[in-house]
Amino acid sequence: MNIRVLRIELKRSIAPWAGAVVLTTALAFLYLIPGQHWRGTTAWTAQWTSMALWTRSLLFYLWPLAVGLGALQGLRDHRSKMSELLTTTPRPAWHRAATGAGTTAITLAWAFTLLVLVGAVSVLANTDYTHLGWLPISLVGALSLVAGAVLGMGAGRALPSALTPPALAMGALVFTTLMHMSLGRTETTTATGIPNTEPNRVSLLSPAVEEVRDVLVTLSASVHVGQTLWLLGMAATGFALLVAATPRARLLALTPVLAGAAIALLVLPSDPRRMYVLDEAAAELVCDGPVCVTKTHQARLADLTGPGKEALHLLHGALGSQAPVSVRENTAVLPDGSTPRWSRKTVLFDFDDDIIAAAKGEELTWALIAKGMVPGCAPVGWSGFGGDEFAQTVAVGWVLGDLKPLHGTRPADLHHKADAEARPVWTELKALPRAEQLSRINAMRAAAFSCKGDAFEALKGGASR
Repeated sequence: MNIRVLRIELKRSIAPWAGAVVLTTALAFLYLIPGQHWRGTTAWTAQWTSMALWTRSLLFYLWPLAVGLGALQGLRDHRSKMSELLTTTPRPAWHRAATGAGTTAITLAWAFTLLVLVGAVSVLANTDYTHLGWLPISLVGALSLVAGAVLGMGAGRALPSALTPPALAMGALVFTTLMHMSLGRTETTTATGIPNTEPNRVSLLSPAVEEVRDVLVTLSASVHVGQTLWLLGMAATGFALLVAATPRARLLALTPVLAGAAIALLVLPSDPRRMYVLDEAAAELVCDGPVCVTKTHQARLADLTGPGKEALHLLHGALGSQAPVSVRENTAVLPDGSTPRWSRKTVLFDFDDDIIAAAKGEELTWALIAKGMVPGCAPVGWSGFGGDEFAQTVAVGWVLGDLKPLHGTRPADLHHKADAEARPVWTELKALPRAEQLSRINAMRAAAFSCKGDAFEALKGGASR
């Protein structure tokens, strides 16, 4: 397709409007609607992989939009009542189909590329860690818009009705919704008896991805390959429908999409832990003595080193040989609802932890002491406030010799509640002989690190649950 043909096609088709709608609605969603994509280390402008995954997550409605707009474009010949006239021209049908489909594909691909570029500008300003591991995620996202639009064009030409575009768009939206709510989820139960759901293989047929929960998580290579095969089959069916002239040809045109789905399901992983995997390059540790962060957050190591070393020193003074000897960013990727795993010899933390996220200097030292004493047993992906937070406040006060507030990002009323619950227990603990204090602290740590007891009750001298 030369530039002159492309220019003419852009003037007489809805392709420019399709690209504009996709780009503007996506940017409006990302910038105007508050949500998890604005916050913490997984914000869509914080890291490359997070940016790619968040833009892919928008395909739950962008892809149905592309399918519907493609169907509208496919009705062009029928609306102009030129179908019979065009069949009498010497120009091959596939050539006409390629011109229209190519123009729409180029426009949508550029719209998605511009969306990614907008995010890339912000990411460049927010991180020193650059890599290309995010690129396949975005390339598959662009391909999904192209494939959806071409499929819509083919369906619009095969079923020339004013109801076809809205019906296809609604059907595609139902498909993406079901893939992430019911048909694409498998009900499971965690080891602690908590009901949960996990994505299954079928869910990966949706162009959209899960919300970003961990900055170190990415999609596996087998997911990229499987989704690419599925989308290529979808695009092939759309193009075949554009050139098909008989009912038999239209029926045969469904072969690529069905074959693509079958092959993709053979390639796509069945285990959820092989779908969303740890990005090993991003999780590689960068250390300054006993204090380590992942390569993703290497720019934050300088601010963490001093408070981290001071926290280790204070913990050693309070616990002796039982104290942790290193501070490290947690790189474990566990299923939602599972029990977290902790180490007595390493203070494991996450930059999105409530008490870590906004802490600096002295407050960061206190927060690391809290994580070294009571790391927290809330199931992965869950949040709460209660005994673990009260125990952290008491434990930090015991190490420092004075009760200190752990502000973090919690509301002020929760700070007051933690102080009100912790102060009488801390006062009672400090009044006990040193041996009894150590006994209760050890009981607290045993409950906190095993996640099989109540750390705060242990501080009170009660039995663990």
